[in-house]
Amino acid sequence: MSEPVMRIVSEREGGVLVLTLDQPARRNALAMPLRVQMIEALRAAQGDKATRAIVVTGAGGHFCSGGDISGMDVNSAMEGRERMRLSHELIRLMVLGSVPVVAAIEGYCVGAGLSIACASDTVVAAEDARLGAGFGKIGLMADLGLPHTLPLRVGQGKARQVLLYHNQMTATEAERIGLIDHVVPKGHALATAMEKARFLAEQAPAPMALTKQMLGEGLDRALEQERHFQATLFMTHDFAEGRAAFLGKRAPAFKGD
Repeated sequence: MSEPVMRIVSEREGGVLVLTLDQPARRNALAMPLRVQMIEALRAAQGDKATRAIVVTGAGGHFCSGGDISGMDVNSAMEGRERMRLSHELIRLMVLGSVPVVAAIEGYCVGAGLSIACASDTVVAAEDARLGAGFGKIGLMADLGLPHTLPLRVGQGKARQVLLYHNQMTATEAERIGLIDHVVPKGHALATAMEKARFLAEQAPAPMALTKQMLGEGLDRALEQERHFQATLFMTHDFAEGRAAFLGKRAPAFKGD
């Protein structure tokens, strides 16, 4: 049996680079190989004067269903710290990089997918999109910068509701609290995101880059704290139970250790 597709597809339209998460069999779960490929694509874009804007989207009718829980086999605190260090490089490139990023969301955008969306400068979502966090369901805290980027979008109060209660919301609900910027008909997220990206691509690049730098202030400190906290949580019994429960399709029984 052939291995399922797991790749980042890069396409270009003028000054716009489109990066597509392509693992449709897993609703584009953000496995570590996908993170590495996305880092490589984003890093290359920073040094390419022809790339003036980036669109991030997903294949198969979904944006991203979160992290690849089956691949979260972290065996030591140091492994956890290295996993977070690598993942944070992706977020730094999106938030602090010189090229503006537009997210085009169809279907599920949860967990790490929500982190990717909130690391983007503009978020376009189809009306059928479902957005949420849900990290706590497996005994982890939100990561990939989400504890920092989400409150900047929706405020502390709304961020607490999203991160602590794990409820998924519709695109309309997400737009109402400021989580996303534009709601469009089903199947039109990419087209609208491309319109936004073409506009950004026509602007002077230096002001864009410096504006992103200023708006990203505080991210590095937040990521370093997150790196320490999440690496600790990877070593808890509650994470082991949450991961086993998810893979076993049952409710977890957390004990607080």
